[in-house]
Amino acid sequence: MSCNRENKAETIGEENPLLAVWDTPYGAPPFEEIKTQHFIPALREAMTVHKEEINAIAHNPAPPTFANTIEALEYSGKLLNRIQVVLSNLNSAETNEELQNAAKEIAPELSSHYDDIYLDARLFSRVKKVWDNQIKEKLTIEQAKLLEKKYKAFIRSGAALSAGQQQRLRKINEELAVLSIAFGANVLADTNNFELVIDNKEDLEGLPETIITAAAGEATEKGKDGKWIFTLHNASVMPFLQYASNRGLRKKIWTAYQNRGNNGDANDNRITIIQMVNLRTEKAQLLGYQTYAEYILEERMAKTPEKVFELMDRLWTPALNKAKAEEADIKALMQKDGLTDDVQPYDWRYYTEKIRAHKYSLDEQALKPYFCLDSVRKGIFMVADSLYGLQFKKTDNAPIYHKDVTAWEVTEKDGKYLGLLYMDFFPRAGKKGGAWMTSYKKERIDDGKRIAPIISIVCNFTKPVGDVPSLLTFDETLTFFHEFGHALHGLLSNVTYESLSGTSVPTDFVELPSQLMENWAAEPEVLKMYAHHYKTGEAIPDDIIAKLQEAATFDQGFATVEYLAAAYLDMDYHNRTKPLTKNVVPFENEAMEKIGLIPSIIPRYRSTYYNHIFSLGYSAGYYSYIWSGVLDSDAFEAFKERSLFDSITAKAFRTQILEKGGTADPAMLYRSFRHADPNITALLKKKGLLPETAEPAEINADTESVE
Repeated sequence: MSCNRENKAETIGEENPLLAVWDTPYGAPPFEEIKTQHFIPALREAMTVHKEEINAIAHNPAPPTFANTIEALEYSGKLLNRIQVVLSNLNSAETNEELQNAAKEIAPELSSHYDDIYLDARLFSRVKKVWDNQIKEKLTIEQAKLLEKKYKAFIRSGAALSAGQQQRLRKINEELAVLSIAFGANVLADTNNFELVIDNKEDLEGLPETIITAAAGEATEKGKDGKWIFTLHNASVMPFLQYASNRGLRKKIWTAYQNRGNNGDANDNRITIIQMVNLRTEKAQLLGYQTYAEYILEERMAKTPEKVFELMDRLWTPALNKAKAEEADIKALMQKDGLTDDVQPYDWRYYTEKIRAHKYSLDEQALKPYFCLDSVRKGIFMVADSLYGLQFKKTDNAPIYHKDVTAWEVTEKDGKYLGLLYMDFFPRAGKKGGAWMTSYKKERIDDGKRIAPIISIVCNFTKPVGDVPSLLTFDETLTFFHEFGHALHGLLSNVTYESLSGTSVPTDFVELPSQLMENWAAEPEVLKMYAHHYKTGEAIPDDIIAKLQEAATFDQGFATVEYLAAAYLDMDYHNRTKPLTKNVVPFENEAMEKIGLIPSIIPRYRSTYYNHIFSLGYSAGYYSYIWSGVLDSDAFEAFKERSLFDSITAKAFRTQILEKGGTADPAMLYRSFRHADPNITALLKKKGLLPETAEPAEINADTESVE
């Protein structure tokens, strides 16, 4: 890469690639040139540049207009944002202690920098004048949305507070920025620190050969040939809980899994949670809200905590009843094994798998050979082609940050370039658990030219071992489809302003494209397209497809209850008016007792490793998946009413949802696509929770409520 300097920053005597023009293929970050020590000086230099841009706007002698104030704000800070994006993404997908320390060190400075902008009285005065006089500007719908977003950002960041209140808000923001990074780092450290080392082959009883082989490979990598290592990464711990006959070892790994961040060591998150919850409550009340949930939900489709609880309460009772029936089935099977004690969380997956195999003659491990990672990817590409005419071509020219990462050119059917897609699939010590989509560059339009996005999908699937490729469970297949749906939202974005681009939408709307995409994965027509045995090439047999269809609502009581329990817990932390004073463990226990959660199930995320709400931006928002579940289930009905790949419906979803980003109210966008408000019935039916005499209920887009 040739480095045409934009700034004269020097780092340890060498040019800083973060501050250079990225003369790389696709304008991607020059990963191989970037070192950890580049970040802090580059960010400080970029903040200086951004301050100069902001001062020029704030002190512009011309009367404030949309162009010289709102658009100028939108176009400022691009260098800083570009560097922050790289730091954030690497700190999630390819981190180390040095990088984590750099992120912690710079976090207070970044927080202070943005507070300086949003608490600048002169700048806010200009923004407010444009807001007050917007009718004279004759703005487009997108411009009006950008103005609304910028104005609200100032109000919600404390621009209207007194000087003393603003000073306190600055301190709160700084502390929260550091605590959030520390929380995620602690979870990752505890995840990496535990190993279940097995040296007695008898202790592997029940485990499929592919899982045993992967554990042997893990042991070899760690210098323990002849042993087997299981870790707390989902691709390792979940199959162990699902298949290992040794109950004592299941309990051991489960205990370590659920106690992450709660071990009384340097990685303990209990005090961090109390600090974050109380700081968030104080921040919300400083800004005039009773609770942090009220503050957050004001900018979501749900609008109020009451509407969130209405939806969750509607689902909770039928889901819990279904889970209790599932628990009874497990209890009966345990008794046949001579176990007389209650069902424990480390029993659930093990016995559920036995019940699935017995009830539906469906063995998840027998399914995996049909869901080879490469085949699933090809299937996803075929679905994207059938729906939207998209083409994917692997490229070796794009810079990558790890050898496991692949890069793909995405084009229209006519060859028009849309964007670059990274895929990063396998777990490693420097990668957080779970799966997510992110971006290194968001789509925008500059001087009439579309700037193509760079999107990334990050997952944690089982690595290939020897001659055996990466074989996915069906749940992992759904995860791949899910993240790809997010990727489409970013890739197909076609808006003017970056801050409204792609997934820049409320969290309870952002999951619509991702969850909608999951629906195609299990359709018989689609399964025949991609689910081929990795050895024989045989398409998945019709009888297996039929069993998958029959088992579609199997264990949905458990799945819905563990999810909703976590969503309730999130709301309990953030819908409070008084400081949290008790330890988070009894707090969590009381929250679960309040909703009647049975002891055999715990929340999908316990407090001390609940990254979504304490590290990843879903605070007071984990309910979003079920809110979007109403939308995606209803949206898929639109396709089913015509055909699976109906071109008219696909075009409508692309143009009214995927391309629009955050340029309009989500409820309006959904109605433009569906020509009706979303109906909850489709979701209840999909989860097997629909009472026989159920009456339809809608999310009313005018009041954005759940009825």
